[in-house]
Amino acid sequence: MDDPVSTFFDELGRQGHVDLLEKAQGTLRIDLMDGKKTEHRLIQFDRGTISVSRKNVKADCVFRTDRALFGRIVRGEANGVTAALRGEATVDGDLELLFLLQRVFPAPAGNGKSSSARGRRRR
Repeated sequence: MDDPVSTFFDELGRQGHVDLLEKAQGTLRIDLMDGKKTEHRLIQFDRGTISVSRKNVKADCVFRTDRALFGRIVRGEANGVTAALRGEATVDGDLELLFLLQRVFPAPAGNGKSSSARGRRRR
């Protein structure tokens, strides 16, 4: 059985450059709790260039949530900002980095939009 969380981070790290994130610069650490264990993923944004590691270091933004909920987020079944507003996740620091990362998540099921449609600019 595939692990959607690991798959998401692996694929994000392999992309190298993400056009939808060309304005992003900073670091976002995602802390995923699974019982007593916490898994850390550090995403570094540098004007569209993305790198992902497992470092547990200070970051511009820290998003903390349950690993299972994050799995639903990366499958498009939940929204990270909505989860924070509901108290299912916490965000410390530069919230804009979380908003920018949402551009690469699948759109929540049933809204008819893809993540790429949400990230396009209107002219």
